[in-house]
Amino acid sequence: MTADGCDSLEVIQTTAAEMLDSNVSTKMLREDNVTKNSSCSSVSVGYPITMMITGMVGNSLALILVCISYRKKENKRKKSFLLCIGSLALTDLFGQLVTSPIVISVYRAGMNWDRIDQSGALCHFFGVCMTTFGLCPLFLASAMAIERAIAITNPHWYSNHMKTSVTKKTLAFIWLLVLLFALLPIAGVGKYTRQWPGTWCFISTGDREVKGNMFFAVTFAVLGILSLLLTLSCNVLTIRGLIIRCKTKSGTSQTSRQWERLTTETVIQLLGIMCVLLICWSPLLMLMLRMISTQVSSSACSSTHTPGHLDCDFFLMAIRLASLNQILDPWVYLLLREILLRKFCLMANAVSNCSTDDHKEIQTALAQEVPGEKQPS
Repeated sequence: MTADGCDSLEVIQTTAAEMLDSNVSTKMLREDNVTKNSSCSSVSVGYPITMMITGMVGNSLALILVCISYRKKENKRKKSFLLCIGSLALTDLFGQLVTSPIVISVYRAGMNWDRIDQSGALCHFFGVCMTTFGLCPLFLASAMAIERAIAITNPHWYSNHMKTSVTKKTLAFIWLLVLLFALLPIAGVGKYTRQWPGTWCFISTGDREVKGNMFFAVTFAVLGILSLLLTLSCNVLTIRGLIIRCKTKSGTSQTSRQWERLTTETVIQLLGIMCVLLICWSPLLMLMLRMISTQVSSSACSSTHTPGHLDCDFFLMAIRLASLNQILDPWVYLLLREILLRKFCLMANAVSNCSTDDHKEIQTALAQEVPGEKQPS
């Protein structure tokens, strides 16, 4: 899910007004605006290009690592978690591949959406993609948080009931449910409109005349907020359960040291996940509710935007943050954990000059990447 704009459009509008007041010729005004628009486009188009490249690299690395781990692992519980991680990476990757080229094409068309989409069908498609690839990662994050919480707080039930087939069905249900919800405007419930500065389409937040539009917009925001709260709550339960189990295994044995290391590393990761989700998604969801209540829509900013119009500026910034989540997901869930843990163990090994037994302990810790896998008793 990628969207972007050009903040310097404000300067263009201001400059144009000053030139008109000064009785500058129409030809000079047109040439100046074209030059500024080209410069604006050439600078801003780098944002969606960078987002697409970085998102592709991170999610592709995560998918490769998941595929390798999935083939090696015989533990079904581990495979369930890997399926969730792989699904999240695949969803984020598709979100970047589908939406970013459209945004880039609009920039190359001089930020004129009509030049590439005269019928409006592409705007509807883009809106469906933004909604689908926006809610899916949130729901998948909630599913993984629930899976971790159950694995830690009720391991016996988890071991008996959590099957790979259940995970696959759950993932398929999430994708199908979100896609059906995103298609509601196509069926006449809700509306997708072009958003300021005209390079992307999303849910209309200010049009109460369209059938079911307010219901659709409010439902999107509420579902996102509830998903965030569920993820945060489950992660807090997981952290609490890990700390309790770690205290019961406190001591100087190899097992207790391994548990302390795994608990510390997992708690840091879960805290990172919660921070990323809150920073990336809270502004957009809260701002959507505010714009709905005040009947303000970003689609009207292109004609009414003036410097300091907070809703227009904040909405663009909020959608950028939400898009950034697709890039950060593979790192906070998998890649950064692998890299940091291995570096930590290598440094510890070098400083303490670990023995062969200690080295084996490190390798055992590295193999147990997530809670819910068979842990030392």
